[in-house]
Amino acid sequence: MLYVCRPLSGKYKNIDTLRFLRLCGGNEFSITIRDIIKSNKQSIFDLLKQLADAVVTTFGSNCEVAIHDLSTLKHSLIYLAGNVTKRKLGAPITDMVVSALIKEGRQVKDRYGYETIMDDGRELLERWHGFVLDMSKRFGAADPQARVKWAGPEMSVRSSITARLMETWAHGQAIYDVLGVERVDADRIRNIAVLGVNTFGWTFRNRRLQVPHQMPYVRLTAPSGALWEWGEPSETECVEGSATEFCQVVTQTRNVQDTALCVNGDTATEWMSIAQCFAGPPEQPPAPGTRFLQRPR
Repeated sequence: MLYVCRPLSGKYKNIDTLRFLRLCGGNEFSITIRDIIKSNKQSIFDLLKQLADAVVTTFGSNCEVAIHDLSTLKHSLIYLAGNVTKRKLGAPITDMVVSALIKEGRQVKDRYGYETIMDDGRELLERWHGFVLDMSKRFGAADPQARVKWAGPEMSVRSSITARLMETWAHGQAIYDVLGVERVDADRIRNIAVLGVNTFGWTFRNRRLQVPHQMPYVRLTAPSGALWEWGEPSETECVEGSATEFCQVVTQTRNVQDTALCVNGDTATEWMSIAQCFAGPPEQPPAPGTRFLQRPR
């Protein structure tokens, strides 16, 4: 297939394509076309660069437009608008394009909306974020008392929302620990604290242990400084301290011995040593000293 590029400037600027080709004449035709393409190559790339900048400006920082010169596949990337993939100029063409060129040659078709995988896990985060937004809409429209199914026992919509918040917060703690970043919690973790308190009896029943007659008094300091209290005030059976640390213990992201929680009484001590606010078979909390914020060396 022959691709014809008309001049972008000069005395042939406004001439129609067919007449221009006739003027090129007989045996000189192919050479003239190559010369035209060569002379206009930079002009074409300049135009593409302007279009790339316009696209990225329109769609924002999550958009990237790459321009390749296919005459040098090993160093084909000549311009990059946006910075999604963090590639550098002079980078080679992607394997997907090479494969398409080999299979289709000059008949290669454009590809739209294909997905790529990056080393920083960005596509996983975007998938998760998109799912969260969609799930939030469905939860918002649902009856809070309606029963919903999942991998464990059925629960109400309200409980399912709290459980999803708890699971995301708990597993997220592992990421903060590895990165050595101190998480700044908000009072929204009250939902997790409530779940921890509400599963007091479940913690014992799940282990086939007798449930204590009375739950210890729980008095926690919220991230905002507010006080949260559950149960009958008691000095002999109580758990007091940081709401964040209480949530870490009941979600089993910390051993109670690695926190500053003040735990008094046999029942409170046993509860905090096996607390489990999530469904499933009994799980052992992490051993003391094994879960912590890893400080950079």
